[in-house]
Amino acid sequence: MDNWRMAAPAGWERRLLPMITVVPYVLLAVMAALTIVVKHDQPGSLALDLALCAAAAVWKLVLFTLHPQWRGRVGVMSVFIAGLILFGLVMVVRDPWFGVYTPALYFYAFRIIGWPRELYFIAGVAVVAGTAQSAGLDFGTWMGLLEYLGVLAVNVVPMCLLAWLSEVGARYYAARETALRESREANARLAAALAENAALQERLVDQAHETGVLDERARMAREIHDVLAQGLTGIVTQLQAAEQAADDPAAWRRHHAAATALARESLTEARRSVDELRPEPLESGRLADAVTEVAAKWSAHHSLPVQVAVTGETRTMPPQAEVALLRVAQEALANVFKHASTATRVGLTLSYTDRQVVLDVRDDGPGFDPDVRAGHDGGFGLVAMRQRIEALSGALRIESEVGGGTGISACLPADMPEAGT
Repeated sequence: MDNWRMAAPAGWERRLLPMITVVPYVLLAVMAALTIVVKHDQPGSLALDLALCAAAAVWKLVLFTLHPQWRGRVGVMSVFIAGLILFGLVMVVRDPWFGVYTPALYFYAFRIIGWPRELYFIAGVAVVAGTAQSAGLDFGTWMGLLEYLGVLAVNVVPMCLLAWLSEVGARYYAARETALRESREANARLAAALAENAALQERLVDQAHETGVLDERARMAREIHDVLAQGLTGIVTQLQAAEQAADDPAAWRRHHAAATALARESLTEARRSVDELRPEPLESGRLADAVTEVAAKWSAHHSLPVQVAVTGETRTMPPQAEVALLRVAQEALANVFKHASTATRVGLTLSYTDRQVVLDVRDDGPGFDPDVRAGHDGGFGLVAMRQRIEALSGALRIESEVGGGTGISACLPADMPEAGT
């Protein structure tokens, strides 16, 4: 694995790659050409400078260019950069213009050796640059030495500070990326948990509904077994006894009367069992949903819009209360169709308060006189609605007048107990 610093994006690293693979050779070639121009009349010195340039190029070629797999080895790269710094120092001592080669050395020091080792090599390159900049100083005096140390400090301190800031930035960038990645992972886990919880909640609701349906089926099975089956068995028994007593009119009449009584009792029990069933809309939802469903179906069937509103916090009521209010809604809508065919607006409001649950059904039809209508419309009717509501300790109010529309309000206590409790 490459040991290059990754403070910058990968694309930026690729753009910087020529700075440490090509540019150093170009700089060495330029410096060699410049040396030839300047020292063409000094063959001995020129030969030594060109030998130093060639040695530096070979050093880079062997330890870096030809063996890219070595770039991840800290020890090899440390020797490589230290050698380049040594070549650079010798060259700038001989010829200050070789200081132009120091940018390539900085790139190696900054990009190859990791923190904090890079500080030593950056300081070494800064010494090379400072030595090149100190050409002409008198090193034989204290003032010259102090000036040289000042130049070195001006080079070393800022470059090391830059390296430190670069490391801080790299760590901040890495921490930010880590935090973003962890945040994305946490969000993904949270979304998965929410989805799982939603699925679990849905399964629980379905299971609760299925349990309720199964309980009701079990109740009906018990009713059929305990009431209808036993009643039919008794009827069959009495009819068989009557058949056997065909020659005894008194016994025949007695068995026939017993069979008739059993049939009537069984019919009464069957009706009672059916009355305890929840209406279909309540099998799949709460009262608010059932009322909305009934209104929507009625509106679609009669092409008359019904505005449904539910106020307050919906809650589950005892089954008999929900059945009663739903039946009131159904009968009130049926009455609108039968007696208010000219109505253009129908409103249905289900209100949940702390003390009571109220169902209001209003229309803008022709209206009627409640005292005249009550008890004369047959079927379920207004009287039956009132009886159903008042049987649950509720109240039914009817507000209507001829030409003024009709309003029916059914009110049940919110804290009414379950049937049989």
